[in-house]
Amino acid sequence: MQRILHTPEGVRDIYSRECERKLTLQDRLHAVIKSYGYRDIETPTFEFFDVFSKEIGTIPSAELYKFFDREGNTLVLRPDFTPPVARAASKYFLGGRMPVRLTYLGQVFINNSSYQGRLKETTQIGGELMGEDSADADAEMVALAVQMLQASGLEEFQITLGHAGFFHALAQEADFDAQVILKLKELINSKNTFGVDKLVCAQTGSKSLANTFAALTDLFGTEEVLARAEALTDNPQALAAVERLREIWEILKLYGVEKYVSFDLGMLSRYMYYTGIIFRGYTYGTGDAVIKGGRYDNLLGYFGQDAPAVGFVVVVDQLLSALSRQKAQQEGSADHCVILYDEAHRSEAVHRALELRANGKNVELVLVAPDRTPEDCREYAKAANCEAVMELLRV
Repeated sequence: MQRILHTPEGVRDIYSRECERKLTLQDRLHAVIKSYGYRDIETPTFEFFDVFSKEIGTIPSAELYKFFDREGNTLVLRPDFTPPVARAASKYFLGGRMPVRLTYLGQVFINNSSYQGRLKETTQIGGELMGEDSADADAEMVALAVQMLQASGLEEFQITLGHAGFFHALAQEADFDAQVILKLKELINSKNTFGVDKLVCAQTGSKSLANTFAALTDLFGTEEVLARAEALTDNPQALAAVERLREIWEILKLYGVEKYVSFDLGMLSRYMYYTGIIFRGYTYGTGDAVIKGGRYDNLLGYFGQDAPAVGFVVVVDQLLSALSRQKAQQEGSADHCVILYDEAHRSEAVHRALELRANGKNVELVLVAPDRTPEDCREYAKAANCEAVMELLRV
């Protein structure tokens, strides 16, 4: 039997400077979200299948990593943080009248098709604001997302803001079934105006309705998009969705982040649990969104506690890739230094290292041995991008 000793497709090793940059980035992002009053939570890497079932409206079953425990229960590697955090919040935190703010950091696992070229294991950091159904809560999440991207070192990025309720109100009025809605969402997301027109006409025979849905593919841009959306329909729920976006926009101006925000009423998520705003963060240097989020007011009821909620995640791997390609990545800790020493100076080297470490420095002791010259060690220290090199060697 052939031994397979390399990494599986869709996962990779991260090491040395890239790993340091990733950890530093995670620390910066975590500091920002903590500054907004979010408290840390950890959920298990794997959960029972029911936490991610079709009724929840998360990742399709075919893209889950599934296995069994000794009792025969189906378990799933976490593909999405929101359902597990909702499960935990329903059990431990909700029930009062005050909002709950939670933040998390960890790995998610999605068994993408190999041709998609995406990582199957990624790191995400995010936050969930539960028990608050207000435009203020929505705006806080968008503003927090902007500040986290700023803290990462990005200068050019855009948060695109939409509303799931606008599309679903129109689809409900048209009385489309679930399969038609799913196909229609795919066509609108891909900006396939012709495909939308053809599908709606085939289902309803109404050219007017087809024009309305086809217009969603072009409803993106600045604040003026909201007025265009209102002109498309007199559906009360759809108009309420637009009004909510307008209210959020006014609050975002108070945060001073409106220049980073645009609108897209044709942006629809594959996650079925979103009921309100949807937003994504984009920058150049990566093909996928670096931030994904939205409002999900019905999800917590599935776990026993009806409560409104809104949240988002930063896809750390995507953000790291974008920063690298934009050459905007801030370096890791600059407190790393190397002490080169020989056997005659071992005691001095150890004591000096302990002293520096006590003062917050990262100190690497490198013995100049018979098989490595002082010049070899100096080259090593240079390649390690050290802040300082101290030599304790025989003269």
